[in-house]
Amino acid sequence: MDMPIDMQHQQMGYDRAATMFSPDGHLLQVEYAEKTVRLGSSSIGMVCSDGVFILADKRVMDSLIVKESATKIYEIDSHLFSSVAGIVSDARVLIDKAQVAAQKNRLTYDSPIEPEVIVKEVSNIKQQFSQYGGARPFGVSLMIAGMHNGKGSLYVSDVTGNYSQYHANAIGEGDEKIRETLREKYKSDLTVTKGIKLALDIFKDTKKNFEVDKFELVYLKNGNEKMIRLEGKEIESLK
Repeated sequence: MDMPIDMQHQQMGYDRAATMFSPDGHLLQVEYAEKTVRLGSSSIGMVCSDGVFILADKRVMDSLIVKESATKIYEIDSHLFSSVAGIVSDARVLIDKAQVAAQKNRLTYDSPIEPEVIVKEVSNIKQQFSQYGGARPFGVSLMIAGMHNGKGSLYVSDVTGNYSQYHANAIGEGDEKIRETLREKYKSDLTVTKGIKLALDIFKDTKKNFEVDKFELVYLKNGNEKMIRLEGKEIESLK
């Protein structure tokens, strides 16, 4: 009986290093890291006519955890924030580097850093860890939202170090199913309020045990760098 191709690669040792290509052109350690991301909690980000937001599932299961300490959306600068999917401790290292880069830009140029510059900085670090031996890839995807020239923008950086700008996207568990719904229902003229309602409806449809108390939201309005953070029931009461 023929052995599955994945098992052949494992037996031949192609998955023992992040720098070793398999005969069919795959970096298996990177692909394993991508599977880790798809096990992480979900986030939906959306650029709307009047701003940008990220809605994230905190997936806090333990009642002993202080809810405020278990955040899934991180502030990079006053105009920039990010959600993560995958190994959160890996994400923390990248978020720290992004925060330092944002502050360096303010000290050097006396202006807020552009969202794409931050995404590129983080993505370059990820790419290095898929190219050099002795280290594993970062097992995390980052969704970064922010303001530039008074308008919202949204980027996603994947495990490989690739990144793209999006009108709307999702990372984490069930991301492909969520993206299918977004392709059908997303419209560029959605307001932040209507976009958040759409994101909540998608989560209700895709999650078996939906509880709004486990979600957090961060959004920015066009022309305003004051970040708004809401959790649980506050999200549903947004009008």
